[in-house]
Amino acid sequence: MTALLHRRQLLGAAAGLAAPWACRTAHAQAATPLRVILPVGPGSGVDLILRAAQAALSKALGGQPVVLENLPGAGGITGTQAVVKAAADGSTIGVVSNNHAVNPSVFKKLPYDSQADLTPISVVGSSPFLLVVNPAKVPARTARELQAYLKARPDVCNYGSSGNGTIIHLAGEMVVDAMGVSVKHIPYKGMGPMLADLIGGQIELGVAAVPAVQGHLKSGALRAIGVMGQQRVASLPELPTLAEQGFAEVDVAGWFAVIGPKGLPPAQVRRLLDAVTAAFADAEVRAAMARQDNHIAPSTPEAAAQFFKTEQERYARLVKKADLKLD
Repeated sequence: MTALLHRRQLLGAAAGLAAPWACRTAHAQAATPLRVILPVGPGSGVDLILRAAQAALSKALGGQPVVLENLPGAGGITGTQAVVKAAADGSTIGVVSNNHAVNPSVFKKLPYDSQADLTPISVVGSSPFLLVVNPAKVPARTARELQAYLKARPDVCNYGSSGNGTIIHLAGEMVVDAMGVSVKHIPYKGMGPMLADLIGGQIELGVAAVPAVQGHLKSGALRAIGVMGQQRVASLPELPTLAEQGFAEVDVAGWFAVIGPKGLPPAQVRRLLDAVTAAFADAEVRAAMARQDNHIAPSTPEAAAQFFKTEQERYARLVKKADLKLD
């Protein structure tokens, strides 16, 4: 009896020691930051969207810190490759955009399979694109006026993009093709440098997501010529679409999606999907997204996987038409 009691006392003491250790372990896991890789530069539409949702995402994860890491380069390949190489334990995710579906058709070889080597979590939403000009360099206020201005100056004007083979590059090519003009393409390493040169007058025009240029439109540093999708945007109700101005073939918008490394466990996928959905449902985040004219509608992982496949096929056709290939 005494031996049995002694053994129970030892087990009880051991349990008492184990409980604080288990709590400390759980706390350490919760304190480990969630690394969110953005394969775009600071100041891009996706960057601004995620920074608006960063605090709400941390809250939705129970207070887990969220660290945003910009890894631009090679049309998003650099950042996406970092996601591919990350541990599939829920500690690292990425937020990709249209470039993810464009790259397989633009580059001869990728260091990963854009579908097989990643785990889709959710296509979160989309941002409208605008065709913008430097008002000090280009007097045009409408798409037809811009077309006439560019036709009178073949190979004189330049349009910028966030990089060779990016969706911004393709969108610019859509405009050039639709207008039948000859304009030089100047690729930049990200949206920030491109906008800096556009505002500075080194280039005359470019394409950008609404969040990236809203402040510059208000200040007068840039002028919007038209919306590149099928609908006008709430923050610029008087700005017609390019389709309304006679260029119906120009139809493109920027989407953004959350992905994880290949083999991400279903429980982690669900945890991250729930957190992203809750973050973008937060009242302050919803208001920020509305101010940026973003459309938010988080999808399921299954819908995201199908969307990636469909978009990759769509852009393959566009890239073939534009005869665009990169090494």
